[in-house]
Amino acid sequence: MKKNKHPEENLDVKESAPAAEAGQSCESTENTVETPVDELELLTQKCADLNDKNLRMMAEFDNYRKRTLKERMDLLKTASEGVLVDMLPLVDDFERGLKAMETSEDVQAVKDGVELIYNKFLAFLLSKGVKSIPTENEAFDTEFHEAITTFPAPSEDLKGKIIDCASKGYTLNEKVIRFSKVVVGE
Repeated sequence: MKKNKHPEENLDVKESAPAAEAGQSCESTENTVETPVDELELLTQKCADLNDKNLRMMAEFDNYRKRTLKERMDLLKTASEGVLVDMLPLVDDFERGLKAMETSEDVQAVKDGVELIYNKFLAFLLSKGVKSIPTENEAFDTEFHEAITTFPAPSEDLKGKIIDCASKGYTLNEKVIRFSKVVVGE
């Protein structure tokens, strides 16, 4: 009978427990409803921030690309300036030589002057990394030579070798910039 003595207490406890559980479940339902909305707003904000950063980075890269392209164009325009400035003394020597040829009666002096200018010019080319490709009695090599014709070799040891050079070839820092045009013995 003790159980029936306070039936209201039992009822209250039973009713309050489900009410408390129901209240908690309502609160947790509200929290789970609010949490996805908050998360969605956070993710939307994060996405907008990343999109903004991406657009800024793309614009920055585009500006960088344009700037480097402009710098490269400027460099190409002025790249040969140093070489041309170094050639001006040679032009001066040629002008002096031409002036001397007009009044000079000594042909040997004119020849010597032209030879000095030629040697100075070859030294200038060598200082810039330009070298002539050797051809005289060399074996024909397609890496350096261009055969313009073949000719019967005067002797057996000249077969496959260069007999004559029509145009000298040159390399710039070991890269062929003009092939030698040669006649090859067969």
